Amino acid sequence: MADIRVFPRGTVIFRQGDPGDCLYCIQSGRVGVFDDYGGPTEKKLADLVTGDLFGEMSLLDHAARSATVVTLEDETALQRISEDDFYAFFENSPETVFDLTKQMCHRLRMTTRSYADACHTVYETVEAEKAGQDKSDSLLDRIRELRLAYLASIK
Repeated sequence: MADIRVFPRGTVIFRQGDPGDCLYCIQSGRVGVFDDYGGPTEKKLADLVTGDLFGEMSLLDHAARSATVVTLEDETALQRISEDDFYAFFENSPETVFDLTKQMCHRLRMTTRSYADACHTVYETVEAEKAGQDKSDSLLDRIRELRLAYLASIK
């Protein structure tokens, strides 16, 4: 069950759109999670460290990978956890399954909060335009706040 491999910096673990049949647990090192990796609109979505899990969505729903994951440090050690291994965790390591659930909840909360903030900003802007008010300064301030929150979330 301990399928641990060590990768150099810059190794693509999987690409956005790839089929997914496993998840990974970071044993040491760091990985980055990217949208449109290597493309003109590349965005770093997350920075994950020792103890973090990734790739769980594709393992659970058998959909394509939603992002590209790349090692950010030399000697990054990753444990590959297959679907069969994952089922064994339910019996042998319920704390690992609970940890995964907590990580997924945290990520969902952060995404929901960012989405709600963006929707609120758009709504306020539209309402201000309807009322003939110039809200460009406050909108710019709000966008800066959202940017800072995003940058803090990926560190």
